Amino acid sequence: MRILLLTHAFNSLTQRLWVELTARGHELSVEFDIHDTVAEEAVALFRPDLVLAPFLKRAIPESVWSVVPCLIVHPGPPGDRGPSSLDWAVMNGEIDWGVTVLQATELLDGGPVWSWREFPMRADATKASLYRNEVTHAAVACVLEALERIEAGAEPEVQRGGTWRALMKQQLRVIDWAEDNTGTVLRKIRAADGFPGVLDDIAGQPVYLFDAHREEELRGEPGALIARHGEAVCRATIDGAVWIGRMKERGERGLKLPAVRVLGKVAESLPEAEPSSWREVWSEEKNGALYLHFPFYNGAMSTERCRRLEAAFREACEAEARVIVLLGGPDFWSNGLDLNTIEAAESAADESLANIEAMDDLCQAVIEATDKHVIAAMRGNAGAGGVFLALAADHVLARDGVVLNPHYKNMGNLYGSEYWTYLLPRRVGEDGVRDVLGRRLPIGAGQALGMGLIDGTFIDIAEVEAQARDLAASPDLDALLAEKKARREADEAAKPLIAYRGEELERMNLNFYGFDPSYHVARYNFVYRIPHSRTPLHLARHRRRNA
Repeated sequence: MRILLLTHAFNSLTQRLWVELTARGHELSVEFDIHDTVAEEAVALFRPDLVLAPFLKRAIPESVWSVVPCLIVHPGPPGDRGPSSLDWAVMNGEIDWGVTVLQATELLDGGPVWSWREFPMRADATKASLYRNEVTHAAVACVLEALERIEAGAEPEVQRGGTWRALMKQQLRVIDWAEDNTGTVLRKIRAADGFPGVLDDIAGQPVYLFDAHREEELRGEPGALIARHGEAVCRATIDGAVWIGRMKERGERGLKLPAVRVLGKVAESLPEAEPSSWREVWSEEKNGALYLHFPFYNGAMSTERCRRLEAAFREACEAEARVIVLLGGPDFWSNGLDLNTIEAAESAADESLANIEAMDDLCQAVIEATDKHVIAAMRGNAGAGGVFLALAADHVLARDGVVLNPHYKNMGNLYGSEYWTYLLPRRVGEDGVRDVLGRRLPIGAGQALGMGLIDGTFIDIAEVEAQARDLAASPDLDALLAEKKARREADEAAKPLIAYRGEELERMNLNFYGFDPSYHVARYNFVYRIPHSRTPLHLARHRRRNA
């Protein structure tokens, strides 16, 4: 089928649908929902069999849905209507929730239903995490079923009744620190995580709160800041406390940053404390293998985070275990540079260079760990330098459904480093390098496997643990490590890693300090969510062809 994806942005769900539908032979093009006339023009140019809307912030105009069938992906069960569906589900502590694919009509979210799926709400999950996992998984199943039904000539089911839930505004999210218990505070922040956050006041400073975690042991006056750890601060509730990792100053130029950075001197005066049940980087040993976790918020790896992870990896290399599994986080493996931290720096160019140097140091540590077999197990999506951090490992696995964006061009033609000029050709060849970096499109786990970009896929983390366990106990491990060491020595003799790094950083310096400001403009637009004025031609194929 010819399917036009009409979407507010090319977000994670839209990318996953692009991957799944393309793999099944559908012809796709994308149009950002900028204006009614733009959508009308896209339909006229592409002449789609249907329009699929995975992520919208306003209604499809009648001038479009009356001309071509339009399917809406709604993150709620049949009968649920409104723009804050998932927010309400988390806030109200729903046990089960769902996703519905319905047809656009004059009644917002009230059109006939083509398919729907129910899923259990994961305990303690944020809205953003649910959206990237359960909602996305259910949405893909719903869309595929809807397309099958349409192709079979079936008819949708009429919705009867339903509940309209209004936009959840900040006055409904307010935390009353003198009355709300820990569970309520966490639920409110998690229902707003990702966007828009919960507006609060700390020492007279209005800030939005994100990235909250339960503290089991520390106590204090409700509402008071009682400790800091790394980039997070701890705030007391009436029956415990919560750690808050990210905040954003109120205002048009507020950026989501580490809480200690947003609070400044207020945070500096707090005593250091170790969280009882939450960490950003930690390791554990299972059945002879050592697992290194780093569930960084949004997968962003600032200079400081890279340094901490490098130190943790080098410490892991001192352990007896000869198999190390890099697990990342369940939502993101890594998205490379922390663009928000870079944007907030006194010199964005200097911080960009410091961040990429720290990423390179981390990748180099993984590449040079010749006495360990390193497995990268990507449970979540990965982008840009985060993909090449995974390729630095000896064996690369990705969970089925993970989406990879191993390219830099969308960020102002950034050249990229992380030793990609050494790592990528070894896997996909020179022709493959041009395909991977030039296409600027998402790659699904199955496609990445077929390209040789990764070595395998998995459905459940237990499969990774079984592989690591078997390898740690294998009599072939000695030979495997000896072969790795010999290969690394041969590669180093042919062309040292420092040469690859120097060449990459020479190009990156032009991005950071050169006359072309494309990278700085693209980063600014990204972190401040500047609306697109048009759809990029690599997505809007209908416009590229007609141009």
